[in-house]
Amino acid sequence: MLLIAATLTWGVSFVIVKKALSASTPLAFLSVRFALATLVLAPFVDFRTPWSRGEIRGGLLLTVLLASGFACQAVGLQYTTPARSAFIVALSSVLAPLVALVALRHRTGWMVLVALAIAGVGIYFLTSPEAGGLNRGDLWTMITAVVFGGHIAAVTELSKDYDARRLVWLQIAGTTVGVVIAAVVLEDIRMAWSPTLTAALVFTGLIATAAALLWQMRAQRHMSSARASLLLCLEPVFAAVTSWLYWGETFTLSQAAGAVTILVAMMLAVWGETKGLDAKAP
Repeated sequence: MLLIAATLTWGVSFVIVKKALSASTPLAFLSVRFALATLVLAPFVDFRTPWSRGEIRGGLLLTVLLASGFACQAVGLQYTTPARSAFIVALSSVLAPLVALVALRHRTGWMVLVALAIAGVGIYFLTSPEAGGLNRGDLWTMITAVVFGGHIAAVTELSKDYDARRLVWLQIAGTTVGVVIAAVVLEDIRMAWSPTLTAALVFTGLIATAAALLWQMRAQRHMSSARASLLLCLEPVFAAVTSWLYWGETFTLSQAAGAVTILVAMMLAVWGETKGLDAKAP
């Protein structure tokens, strides 16, 4: 239930961020969001133990991946719909084994490669080929999916050696610094403060970032990674339902088929990884 709650907040946040970007530039919004999350998570982190070099290097790697992924996602949301964005971002779970294969020389099963091919077909239909196919926002979001795939692979490796809460806080704090610098350099910063924008920042910073990450950490101590990954497949579903309720966003028949195809690909990838892990077990 905790992991489903975290997944729900992440799905809903696609719609909330889409609305907030009408009152704020993307990087400025992310700066405040992650600054709030950094402050809220600080009491849960052990700062008494000195930071090791490996921990700092790992935190910097995760920071680069997290910051660039969220930045591309926020920019993309200006030009695409919340549901399309969520389903494309969800491909990160399919891409993670491929990134691990290329970057870490991890062996992967044929099922994962089949899932990746199926996901490509799903994206083709999801992005509505009869209406022009991939738009500018979809392309930015594709970068997010690749980067988040790398983030998943990096977290899997680094969490074996370092404290998870310290790594989470380090990357969120680093992301705050990174997006603040990027906003100053790259953006003509605009934030039209209002109760709606404030509520969006509070929800995404405190609930969808700080609280949801803690819920995820607590939940995944009590389940397999495969079970967790399958539950995380609910994120784009929650995003699509929320976007339908709030924006009235609907899918054409081909887009719905593409969305379902991507979900099937995600489940096949998880199953393929699980089979691979079972084969290596003593």
